[in-house]
Amino acid sequence: MKALISAIALVGLVASAGNAAAQVYPSHPIIIISPFAAGGPLLPLLADRMRVALGQPVVIESVSGAAGTIGTRRVVRSEPDGYTLSYGLWDSHVLSPAVRSLDYDALRDLEPVALLFSNPQIIVANNAVPANNLSELIAWLKANPDKALQGTAGPGSAAHVSGIQFQNATGTRFQFVPYRGAAPAMQDLLAGHINLMIDQANNALPAIEARAIKAYAVTAKTRLAAAPDIPTVDEAGLPGFYVSVWRGLWAPKGTPKEIIAKLNAAVVQALDDPTLRQRLLDLGQDIPPRDQQTPEALGAFHKAEVEKWWPIIKAANIRAE
Repeated sequence: MKALISAIALVGLVASAGNAAAQVYPSHPIIIISPFAAGGPLLPLLADRMRVALGQPVVIESVSGAAGTIGTRRVVRSEPDGYTLSYGLWDSHVLSPAVRSLDYDALRDLEPVALLFSNPQIIVANNAVPANNLSELIAWLKANPDKALQGTAGPGSAAHVSGIQFQNATGTRFQFVPYRGAAPAMQDLLAGHINLMIDQANNALPAIEARAIKAYAVTAKTRLAAAPDIPTVDEAGLPGFYVSVWRGLWAPKGTPKEIIAKLNAAVVQALDDPTLRQRLLDLGQDIPPRDQQTPEALGAFHKAEVEKWWPIIKAANIRAE
């Protein structure tokens, strides 16, 4: 009898040890799904620093299509075990759901992990536009209604929605020219085929630094560390016109809170790394303060952005092509 009890106890101990081992997180590589085509250094830089904090490889997998919704849907449908995460932008997690009929809700079906960094936009024009500051640009657009062309990355993209809000704020009218991304739009801006763009700083800065285009204002409260000579919209005469392409990290709904906490801690540690911070600043990124890096802060911010931008998109009757 004693032998039987001892055997049962031993089995119980082994099972408990096995369960404890199974609960160690992370025990194998973590995949971050980027919903856009591969390219750009931002996510690789973050993933490399998170790897140090988590002690496991953090692998980036690009699952592009439908303006970021295909990759996001894949995470929504994944197991809530912390091994498949959603990297998303203002575009993919706020704008795209407003212009498409989707079988998921990014607010409801994902667990926020952390707000990462944001990329203010810059109002730019080709050098042939006869305006040397933002006030002159607005005056020129008003004097030439529906004649100017603004390049966008497609219906419902950040540049498109920003352009609509710019029209609302200034009383101007111009036409939108959709492209398959910001890069080809910038090429046409440089060639003089379109007149203006409201573009992410990291895309516009090389052309600005080469003096190949004009920069009028940064759509943020503070000037960019990477381009301190460009005034803010407040300084340039369009106060409060703040538009930022922010980025966040999410997990599938139902991911345990302790896993969310461990992932968040890895992001916080990564964003606190001096080398990474400087690299992000050099790329025109803003890093949120520590109190805005919590899961709760991302959840509240995401909700506020939906409530802010969806009515604007609906009023403009923007639909995906």
